[in-house]
Amino acid sequence: MTTTRDYYEILGVPRDADESTVKSAYRKMALKHHPDRNPGDKGAEEQFKEAAEAYAVLADREKRARYDRFGHAGVGGPSSGGAGYDPTIFADFGDILGGLGDLFGFSGGGRRGGVRRGADLRYDLEITFEEAATGTETTLQIPRDESCDTCGGSGSAPGSSPQQCSQCRGHGQVRFQQGFLTVARTCPACGGIGRVIAKPCQSCQGHGKVGQERKLTVKIPAGIATAQRLRLAGEGEHGGPGAPPGDLYVVVHVADHAFFLRDGDDLLCDMPVNFPTLALGGQIEVPTLTDPTTIQIPKGTQADTRFRLRGKGMPNVNGRGRGDLYVRVQVAVPTKLSREQKALLEQLADTLADRRHEPVPAGSDAERPFFDRVKDIFG
Repeated sequence: MTTTRDYYEILGVPRDADESTVKSAYRKMALKHHPDRNPGDKGAEEQFKEAAEAYAVLADREKRARYDRFGHAGVGGPSSGGAGYDPTIFADFGDILGGLGDLFGFSGGGRRGGVRRGADLRYDLEITFEEAATGTETTLQIPRDESCDTCGGSGSAPGSSPQQCSQCRGHGQVRFQQGFLTVARTCPACGGIGRVIAKPCQSCQGHGKVGQERKLTVKIPAGIATAQRLRLAGEGEHGGPGAPPGDLYVVVHVADHAFFLRDGDDLLCDMPVNFPTLALGGQIEVPTLTDPTTIQIPKGTQADTRFRLRGKGMPNVNGRGRGDLYVRVQVAVPTKLSREQKALLEQLADTLADRRHEPVPAGSDAERPFFDRVKDIFG
């Protein structure tokens, strides 16, 4: 279609409107009358095309100058080169016109199908708890399509080379006029590449790539946790001709530890302590991520009491210090007693003033998650 309405009137802008005002007005019109938002509405479709025609002229300085001077005759007559336009002026509206890229002759700023970024790859890596605590370096075997050594990635047999597509003449698109619009379609003969392979390479069957395993060395930072991922830029699949490769994402899975539980950068360790030590006090040795250390148990310590060892937890993956280690003491009850031990315990039991047992009230602190209680105690 070609409208005879005033272009400034269509976009609702004054004749002295600057470039940003014109662009903003067109965006509002395009959003309002987009065919996807108005399915089956021919009126909205016509207004959508009318706004595109107006913007195609007003966004082009030369066309706008001719329009201001001569009106529609200045942009639609034979001397002006017709009503065609440079489709790249719509590149900033890819979020609106994405589904209409073929219609307006653009696709993300490049030749449709010809510049296609390589696919991202994912690799699941399992490491030990100790490796997560100290950091490590490992070698990965990544299956990936690599450039064919026989043809150098051209896809053509040795001694030959790809030829320019005769249908699109190397442009990757075929174009034709539809009213005021220049309609662009991906070339069906070459798939948008602009070249065709007359004699395919036997090693890669004309694809230019062969499947191989690629060795990569990856550094795992200390403090990494399960489900965190590392991005290796450019180590994904190769892109199309002239396009960048994708990225490789290494998703880390940390194995459970034998006795440490992790909450963020903090660790919890349960330590069995015999009754005399809890009652009389004393020192016990506890493990850490590095060397064992000792803590003092005050006399009269109750079961489930927590002790905090600052800076003995996991290192922060971003280098912001370390978490804490919380040691929770449990009563170590012997399962076998000698006659002497049994007699001593019975003697102790007889000396205890009150041997009645009362249930713990419902909703007591003991039922709350451990790390929630720790936060209340230590802030």
